[in-house]
Amino acid sequence: MEISLKAGEARVADPWPGYFAERGHPGARRLGAGVEGVVYRLGDGQVAKVWTGRPPTELTRQVYADIARHRLPFATPEILQVQEHEGVVVTYERELPGVPMRGGFARELPAHHRDALLTVLRGLASVPGTDAMRRLAVQGDDRPLWQGHERFQDALAALVVRAAARHGSALAVHVPDFSAGVERTLNALRSLPDAPVTAIHGDLVPPNVHTDAAGRPVAVLDFGFYTTAGDPAFEAAVTAAVWDMYGPYAEEHTAELTRFFARELGHAPAALTAYQAVYALTTYDLFGMGDDDGHFRWCAEQLRRNTVFS
Repeated sequence: MEISLKAGEARVADPWPGYFAERGHPGARRLGAGVEGVVYRLGDGQVAKVWTGRPPTELTRQVYADIARHRLPFATPEILQVQEHEGVVVTYERELPGVPMRGGFARELPAHHRDALLTVLRGLASVPGTDAMRRLAVQGDDRPLWQGHERFQDALAALVVRAAARHGSALAVHVPDFSAGVERTLNALRSLPDAPVTAIHGDLVPPNVHTDAAGRPVAVLDFGFYTTAGDPAFEAAVTAAVWDMYGPYAEEHTAELTRFFARELGHAPAALTAYQAVYALTTYDLFGMGDDDGHFRWCAEQLRRNTVFS
């Protein structure tokens, strides 16, 4: 969750600092809000998250623990306690170090951004996929991604079918030859060879990677949007696509990062392209379904220029 406070956001009549003060945290300070909810700094190395979106479950807590037990070069979330207050879930978590990486990229992608992403991708790819990760459902879907499947690629193919059936007609208005493109993507997925099954974050946008003053990644946060176990090439493909989604050089940066990850991590370029089509096909309708929604427009554009889909 991005925790930067938006301009003009109301600060009045917030009951939560009082709630935390009554529970031994008198200095609670609101840090900001995002899709999942509102985050407060409590002090003593803790933050609290007041959930307004889909709250975490015991499964989420297990996934966090599965990742945290590995010696990664960056910190990851850890849920210390879960409470419920008047139907609202509150989690107490360790405060993660660093500051969010910033967007607003110039044409030349900073080398320290590429290096930081490479460190994060290599770190996550060193974490074996676990049963808890396989039991997660990605955002917008109604069942665990791996349910009924032994291969990640087959699980993704089934997800594509479900997602296209949800509101594919809306996407087809903006994407020529939509049905044939879906079929080409499915064929490409099913033809991919078996790959290692590792932890997948699935949403490595700049606010979810914290760095220190030298630009080194020191924390990765906000697991849950597309978190699962799977092919590390999927993580690389999605990261290349979403790192700069809306900037004036977004298309160039996606192509640059895709080539960079293919070279440095040994992923087949065709696999990265197929996974990028999958991401667009399975997230297009999560925030809106029309030209007035930026993510929907972005997904449609990704599919129109994706060489596997089109």
